[in-house]
Amino acid sequence: MTRREFSASCGSSVAALLGAARAMANAGGSYPVRRRKRVEVLYQSPEGHPNGLEATPEGLWLAEQVSDRAYLLDWETGRPLAKYETQSSNTSGIAAGGGFVFMGANGPAHRRPRRPHDVAQGGRIVKLDAKTGQHVSNYQTPSGGGVHGLLWAKDALWITQFRPLKVVKADANLNTFHDFDLPLGRPHGLGWDGEHIWCMFSNDYLALRFDIRTGRIIEGVELDRGDPDPHGMTWWNGALYYCDAGIAPGHKDNLSKHGGAICRIEL
Repeated sequence: MTRREFSASCGSSVAALLGAARAMANAGGSYPVRRRKRVEVLYQSPEGHPNGLEATPEGLWLAEQVSDRAYLLDWETGRPLAKYETQSSNTSGIAAGGGFVFMGANGPAHRRPRRPHDVAQGGRIVKLDAKTGQHVSNYQTPSGGGVHGLLWAKDALWITQFRPLKVVKADANLNTFHDFDLPLGRPHGLGWDGEHIWCMFSNDYLALRFDIRTGRIIEGVELDRGDPDPHGMTWWNGALYYCDAGIAPGHKDNLSKHGGAICRIEL
């Protein structure tokens, strides 16, 4: 082995060890983390503050954080196919399945005039009829606190919960019957790849893939800090999709320069 080959080998080994150590420090366990290949901005959301995505064959469901409207978008163009007014507030998370659309009301509204049905404190899950947009019911979140992500998969509603940090599984009437722990703070969007749940951790720009039975972390995919801010997320046809709500801690005036972007992550 030449000196150059030896040096390169040592450098690769050190990089691998540092990567493993970072993963363990982030989440208290060892799992592979890979950098995303590319983030492609597909189009803008109708109003510029998307904070929830859910993939369906009919189109891409999107929740707007400020107006609290639910949109169904054409996959190719982003053109609205449906638009519903909801009883959500400060929306973070949307799910669609079982004939319903679910919105995550993450507390009181801050950037629009108050409405009588707004959440005063804590969180709420709002249920709509998927075909008509008619309001069906409101439910307290499993912990009574805020919510950032929702997903419909395996005929159940999956919810990100705070204090303690968990993903909670419930039926369409919010009766809970399973959960698993989350290792990082500020969990946002959820995606279902047909076998596992992905969860986006916005502070860490990191999407983790979980075994839904045990909560074991299978792998992670890391975004670059220059990518659009990760908020709502979903999975469709082998790729993760996510959105930038434009309202982002750590940015000047709390605004992201990529606000409103709907993106696809090439894994």
